Amino acid sequence: MPDFTFNTTASIRQTAGGAARLGALLKSLPFAATAKQVLFVTDPGIVKLGLCDAALQSIKDNGFDVTIFDAVEPDPKATTVLGGVEIAKAQNIACVVGFGGGSSMDVAKVIALLAHSDQSIEQAYGVNQATGSRLPLVLVPTTAGTGSEVTAVSILTTGAEEKKGIVSPIILPDVALLDAELTLGLPASITAATGVDAMVHAIEAYTSTNANNNPISKILAVQALDLLGANIREVVRNGSNMEARGNMLLGAMLAGQAFANAPVAAVHALAYPIGSLFHVPHGLSNALVLAEVMRFNAPRCGQAYAELAPHIFPDINPNRSVNEICDDFVARLVQLNIDLGLESGLRGVGITEADLDRLATDAMKQTRLLVNNPREVTKQDARHIYEASL
Repeated sequence: MPDFTFNTTASIRQTAGGAARLGALLKSLPFAATAKQVLFVTDPGIVKLGLCDAALQSIKDNGFDVTIFDAVEPDPKATTVLGGVEIAKAQNIACVVGFGGGSSMDVAKVIALLAHSDQSIEQAYGVNQATGSRLPLVLVPTTAGTGSEVTAVSILTTGAEEKKGIVSPIILPDVALLDAELTLGLPASITAATGVDAMVHAIEAYTSTNANNNPISKILAVQALDLLGANIREVVRNGSNMEARGNMLLGAMLAGQAFANAPVAAVHALAYPIGSLFHVPHGLSNALVLAEVMRFNAPRCGQAYAELAPHIFPDINPNRSVNEICDDFVARLVQLNIDLGLESGLRGVGITEADLDRLATDAMKQTRLLVNNPREVTKQDARHIYEASL
């Protein structure tokens, strides 16, 4: 068996209503014996909805001084992170809490790193370029999608539109708190898009050609798809189903653990420019190109796709050729997007054929991801995939 490394969050706690007891959790961490300054990183929508009120009250009730940093935007900017770092340093922050979707958690990771380091953000970009240590970090997801609470990755928008990643086990949090109650109020559209995002993480982790692809990631990817496939329709139809919400949250976390160690590939590489240039939510961006990337990859990893298919669609007919199962798998994923109410093509989010060259050019900058794809992707290939996804 090839050598591999598997890193994940040190402590994972799944408990419904756990956010309302967040202060007690923080009090149990080593930093709490000597310092009480907490930076609470979130976005203005979560604050407006009151989703974090109980968590904030719990933190205060347990004797902590809380500074709220709620400037996080979708596809968060590096400048937003740097603003948070300045506040963290000025307030002598001792612990960072990231509360929200992937954007809030990604921002919290880098604030925790840079507020405790002399390293610049430019020096930290890339794989294993981050150095030193970070502040204590707790992440609380409010969507079942990104798995950011267990990934050693933070994706930021640099300059006008380009995305860059900081990838290092240093930014894995000390604790991930999974509280399904936080996801009960999610609109169906966000529930659907983030759920498909989690599926993409599992599919790409399973088929990743990264040298660190490993049996643990494969097992986690399969388990994630079992949970996500069995529950995604229910949570979109009936968002108040706590059991289904919990299963989705766990599935997204398992998929996050999988791709954190067997990195994602061309679906994400082609999705990032859609998000950056057209401000399409990340999960939906992935959903829009998933089918055509899979069709492109199938000649190289059809057997793997055939293995995954019944974990999302248990009734898929296994008594056929690999090619037939793959075709059916992709067709069902397309129909799943439609059934979940997601846009079925790039035109639905304002993209036209005139935009495809620019999208393809930007996708080719995602070399960190494209190198993991089962089949080499050229700029022309990327353009064809976008064209087929219109």
